[in-house]
Amino acid sequence: MFVHPTFSVEPWSIVETGLDLDLLPQTESVFALSNGHIGMRGNLDEGEPHGIPGTYLNSFYELRPLPYAEAGFGYPESGQSIVNVTNGKLIRLLVDDEPFDVRYGELLSHQRVLDLRAGVLRREVEWRSPAGRRVRVASTRLVSLVQRAVAAVRFEVVALDGPVEVVVQSELVANEAMPAAAASEHAGDRADDPREAAVLETPLVGEESLTQGTFGLLIHRLERSGFRLAAAMDNAFDAPGAIDVGAEASTDVARVSALSRLEGGDRLSLVKYLAYGWSAERSRPALHDQVDGALQAARHTGWDGLVAGQRQFLDDFWAGADVVIDGDPEVQQAVRFSIFHVLQSGARAEGRPIPAKGLTGPGYDGHAFWDSEIYVLGLLSLTRPDAVADVLRWRHATLPAARARARQLGLAGAAFPWRTINGAECSAYWPAGTAAFHITADVAYAVVRYLRATGDRAFEADVGLELLVESARLWRSLGHHHVDGSFRIDGVTGPDEYSAVADNNLYTNLMAQLNLEEAAEACGRHPEEAARLGVTDEESGGWRDAARDMYVPYDERLGVHLQSAGFTDHQRWDFEGTDPDDYPLLLHFPYFDLYRKQVVKQADLVLAMHLRGEAFDDDDKARNFDYYEELTVRDSSLSACSQAVLALETGHPGLAYQYIGEAALIDLENLEHNTRDGLHIASLAGAWIALVEGLGGVRVERSRLALRPYLPDAVDRLRFHLLYRGRRLRVTLTHDHAAYLLAAGEPLSVWHHGEEVPLTSEREARRPVPPRPRRTPPSQPAGRSPRRAGRH
Repeated sequence: MFVHPTFSVEPWSIVETGLDLDLLPQTESVFALSNGHIGMRGNLDEGEPHGIPGTYLNSFYELRPLPYAEAGFGYPESGQSIVNVTNGKLIRLLVDDEPFDVRYGELLSHQRVLDLRAGVLRREVEWRSPAGRRVRVASTRLVSLVQRAVAAVRFEVVALDGPVEVVVQSELVANEAMPAAAASEHAGDRADDPREAAVLETPLVGEESLTQGTFGLLIHRLERSGFRLAAAMDNAFDAPGAIDVGAEASTDVARVSALSRLEGGDRLSLVKYLAYGWSAERSRPALHDQVDGALQAARHTGWDGLVAGQRQFLDDFWAGADVVIDGDPEVQQAVRFSIFHVLQSGARAEGRPIPAKGLTGPGYDGHAFWDSEIYVLGLLSLTRPDAVADVLRWRHATLPAARARARQLGLAGAAFPWRTINGAECSAYWPAGTAAFHITADVAYAVVRYLRATGDRAFEADVGLELLVESARLWRSLGHHHVDGSFRIDGVTGPDEYSAVADNNLYTNLMAQLNLEEAAEACGRHPEEAARLGVTDEESGGWRDAARDMYVPYDERLGVHLQSAGFTDHQRWDFEGTDPDDYPLLLHFPYFDLYRKQVVKQADLVLAMHLRGEAFDDDDKARNFDYYEELTVRDSSLSACSQAVLALETGHPGLAYQYIGEAALIDLENLEHNTRDGLHIASLAGAWIALVEGLGGVRVERSRLALRPYLPDAVDRLRFHLLYRGRRLRVTLTHDHAAYLLAAGEPLSVWHHGEEVPLTSEREARRPVPPRPRRTPPSQPAGRSPRRAGRH
């Protein structure tokens, strides 16, 4: 297991107490900062050594051709890759002409701290230069959650052996050289790993470079997409003695340098303000003025003001989102780490997507998948719903592309893409890029869940209704009524990519069913808006008919639901004969072999039971879970959280908690061996889902918030906070009781194990937690039991 040995277990921070250069790629992702608009990997201030240098702007991408051995009608022609933009993090240091570099001289101490309450990354180093001069270097970095276009760094160097001459170089650098894939025990897999990003050589074309005093600016554009980028900095230096400041600029570098002579104990400090802006349409002068204005606002706020604003933003967020778990300090740390990074991924995205890696790394080329709607927006719907509305507005803005894709495929309505940045499909893998229609139902599901959680009727009329209508039109044209009267959807790929292009994928059918029902009901609530969208009573009636007649495949012989038609007739995969090093299977076996066997990459039917639980009775859930647990290899990080939820529902609390640990520790323990490419944002959201929807039993139903809590033995107490329809709730669970408190807002009721519980802010409402029967847990495929290495 590739585990970082020096993360200490702290409730509100990730602390690295040493520096292992081999693990830099992983820690750069862990220590990344973002606000959903700007993302900065946790690279060292001095830039080198590094694993993967990375600074990203949401939806700033370059186009690239998609090569095909054989072309086919409807294949996407162009891919999109997120670009490593101008690096403003760089602050180099020279001590008596010796460059500060942790690979040289003597590194006496090194510590980095990601503070989850303050929203900053702190670093403190004591270093002796090759010439024997000792200095202490400290930095604090933030990406502002308040001022969307702004980031800042406070950097200081203290001379421990004086006198010494120090030079601090604050830089903007574009077109950084990207490293080859890092060597690891899995290095042989990486060349063909679809999770890898395409490498773009020097994509930024210089248009303007400028330094003036302590100010620096670089403006670049992208050749194919035509996007233009501006990055600007201003630097405030302070030292006891004289400071000599100089500046220079070239096409890809703007540098401001400060020289000072320090006596023993003296310090030279720098506050570096950064501003970023990009546009597909605005001119170079306009972008210049935009970042200049953002810098002026940052300087006016000042360093202390930026830090205070960051803390206030997070204090308010944590008051409505924190999860407290007693009995497991590692999971406590990991779930707060998870919630923090999910917040960072979408806090200020504002009309942009949430990529699968957030803005923490280049994995998947910066693409957004269905992960956002099902997992990430699940957490945010009950903690920061305004971010959910922003992402759904982005989906709404991409409707023209989704309609065009549906027309290309001979369908009505809208077909949302499997992977994208700008709304156009850019997957060259057609069984997913073309056949994974469930993404359209996932978007609709996110709309429904948001509306249930917020009651936002204005959003429904303006945005949600059209998304529901266009997605319902897709299902009515994609499916057909069979001779037996059932409505069937053939030739699709569900969440399990090891079973592609199958008939009547149960997950797809049930999600489409909900989509059709909710679209018809929304049209009834908004008849005038529905009429403007061309919806007739006959059309909405057709949706209701298709939903009522939806085919749900079932194997009477085995007494289990079918993941897709005929699935249980396939030969089982030879799990016992599969070497543990041959996972993930997609990198070692042809898809042809995977498609014709009973082997499940990730929760598919189990995910359907999680999201559409009302479509199954308890006995169905128990039999289904046992059957599919023996087939699921979890070659995707998206699986563990839903397996945790259903394990708890079906009487396996111990197994559920093992899956919770896997979801929460996916990146802190690098369980997938690819944290270097960026964090698994959906899996991190899954840690919250497994705790709140799993142990807490939270379900947002049509007109009520329902909870069926139950704690496994490993947890002594669980407390979590929710935002529901403008109210802030606190839920505290023990093995015996659940306590509900209305922390803010108007009175409301929640439903505890089917009992209505009125809530007020005056006192907790306590209810007993009924016992649940425990069953013998099912086995997993050989070598694929839940993974959790543990750091201590």
